[in-house]
Amino acid sequence: MDNSSGNQANVQASLAGRYATALFELARESKAVAAVEASLGKVQKALTDSADFASLTTNASVSRNDAKKAVAGIAKAMKLDALTTKTLGVLADNRRLAETAAVAKAFAALAAADRGEMTAEVTSAHALTAAQTKAIAAKLKARVGRDVAINSKIDPTILGGLTVRIGSTLIDNSIKTRLNSLATAMKG
Repeated sequence: MDNSSGNQANVQASLAGRYATALFELARESKAVAAVEASLGKVQKALTDSADFASLTTNASVSRNDAKKAVAGIAKAMKLDALTTKTLGVLADNRRLAETAAVAKAFAALAAADRGEMTAEVTSAHALTAAQTKAIAAKLKARVGRDVAINSKIDPTILGGLTVRIGSTLIDNSIKTRLNSLATAMKG
């Protein structure tokens, strides 16, 4: 089994992966993979940027009906595609809105694998510019021999540098790790 098949099997095994796989199949059938991927990108950004939206997805005291109404309103305001809107409604109806970010991440991995890309999780202390993201993707492509989609995260605790996870490989070039290694070496 090649790495992309293994990644697809891992994605499908999780609860979020099952939702993402179903959404991906529907999107592929209706030739809407790019539209769904763009909509899910907006959803991921909203989950990061809006404490209210993030709270809605994790608040168990919100009724199914209220959650569905709220998600429908948010989807309309964000101009999400119909498949993503329906999927968010299903997640709300099944009380699985907390899985929204994981579904988006799993969908992105499926879409990238379908395009023949690998996905790299890049963590930095500060937001990467478009030029930096492009340069990282080019370096990773040269290393793995195929296109690499970048899924970036911000974690100020790494202080600086980057950590990159691609497949089962972790490249940790963070200042935090370097300082920890130096501290260990100084202890003798």
